[in-house]
Amino acid sequence: MTDPRLEKLARIVVTYSTSVRRGDNVLIEAVDVPPQAVIAIARQVTKAGGQPFVITKQNAILRELFATATEESMRLMGQVEAMLMREMQAYITLRGSYNVSELSDVPVEKMKLYQAHWWRPVHQEIRVPKTRWVVLRWPHPSMAQLANLSTEAFEAFFFDVCTLDYRRLSRAMEPLRERMLKTDVVEIKGPGTALRFSIKRMPVIKCDGKRNLPDGELFTAPIKDSVEGTIRFTTPCIFQGTRFEHITLRFRKGKIVQASADKAERLNQILDSDAGARYVGEFSFGLNPHITRPMMDTLFDEKIAGSLHLTPGSAYEEADNGNRSQIHWDMVMIQTPEYGGGEVYFDGTLIRKDGLFVPEDLLPLNSPLLSR
Repeated sequence: MTDPRLEKLARIVVTYSTSVRRGDNVLIEAVDVPPQAVIAIARQVTKAGGQPFVITKQNAILRELFATATEESMRLMGQVEAMLMREMQAYITLRGSYNVSELSDVPVEKMKLYQAHWWRPVHQEIRVPKTRWVVLRWPHPSMAQLANLSTEAFEAFFFDVCTLDYRRLSRAMEPLRERMLKTDVVEIKGPGTALRFSIKRMPVIKCDGKRNLPDGELFTAPIKDSVEGTIRFTTPCIFQGTRFEHITLRFRKGKIVQASADKAERLNQILDSDAGARYVGEFSFGLNPHITRPMMDTLFDEKIAGSLHLTPGSAYEEADNGNRSQIHWDMVMIQTPEYGGGEVYFDGTLIRKDGLFVPEDLLPLNSPLLSR
């Protein structure tokens, strides 16, 4: 018997997140995910009148392919997957990992080949701008361990957070979106942080279950050369298989001129991937009331209620400041009291203090009722 939680999740993914319609070609990409999850989604696609296409992958095999790849082989793999992606109207991916550090020993230069010849042409140039897409994690025990939860407790959390009433959250986001559209200067303050930048006339995009699950963020992009000051990120993160802690970035005229962390050499290697990697492509508020502490997975951590994130690397086309890069690295700063607190100001007006919104029209975003 199929888990009813999985059936509910599959229904949300197909009918709400990607709005599959009759005749749609839908690519389902599954990495280290049990067959029943893929089958549940494929059945919902068929029920909606779409045609499911499935690619299954394993991280252990990807590690071998990446580590031994040549520029020619990466380019060919990118061309093959790009050819398939061009035929799709929707894309659903479930990404699991038996070992979250599986790619940690792949050389940086090999990951650069992947980003340049596989990820960028397939995902940044086709999937993101030209399909209706959604990205999900899968709750393996490895994720439960990172979250310091039992497997059973983490699975319950996962299904709760992914089946949130996103329509209700979307309505609560709207006043913050309207304020951001009218804002010029954003200031972020906190321990080790004094940062300012402009978002004047930049688009502001609601992430309300249509792109990622879990979801719950509101993003824009700074004017590329406007970022000035220092920010210290209070959340550890894993990027390209490596765990980083205590990341601090210093900006001058939009560029990261100094970067430190517990693995400073690896951090700077990634930030030297290309010229755009040292500029910011996204600024966002985390707004999901279910997620209140780090899971050590970006898809969860960037949605933490009371957080924000700043993203070295490429901007999204929906909120485009012109920055282009092989990377897009969401670095998270939690501003709740247990993480040191902090404030966010819009044109000198206090908007959020210690993780809670202050203006009356934004108070619903503080409410745990959104999680019910």
